[in-house]
Amino acid sequence: MPSLHVNDKYEIPEEELEWSFARSGGPGGQNVNKVNSKAILRWTPDPRRLPPSVWRRLQQLGKRYLTNDGTFVIQSQEYRDREQNRTACQHRLLALVRTAWTPPKHRIPTRPTQASRRRRLEEKKRLSRKKQSRRDRDFD
Repeated sequence: MPSLHVNDKYEIPEEELEWSFARSGGPGGQNVNKVNSKAILRWTPDPRRLPPSVWRRLQQLGKRYLTNDGTFVIQSQEYRDREQNRTACQHRLLALVRTAWTPPKHRIPTRPTQASRRRRLEEKKRLSRKKQSRRDRDFD
């Protein structure tokens, strides 16, 4: 099986992927107790092959898949077929790594416009007048 192509700079070699299969709890009819259709993918990436920023983002984004020894464990049991579950695991891993390769967009802080500040203050004054009119008045 060929390696997983993440982008032009990085590919996950098939040798780094460890597959196992188990009985699925999902749909399957009479086969559910006989066929190992649940796919479990284990990937232990080599941090030296990844840029440090990508490795940090990968650890942050994939927290739910990451074990203490640095292995990502992704499983799928949504399909009745072993190959479809295997493909689903690969797609999840690819999506995770591709997201980690994309650097976060730098946020440029903005300030509220003068018109929006004016509208906010006018709304505050309007609400203040409304509440003030509701207060009990002493008419003695």
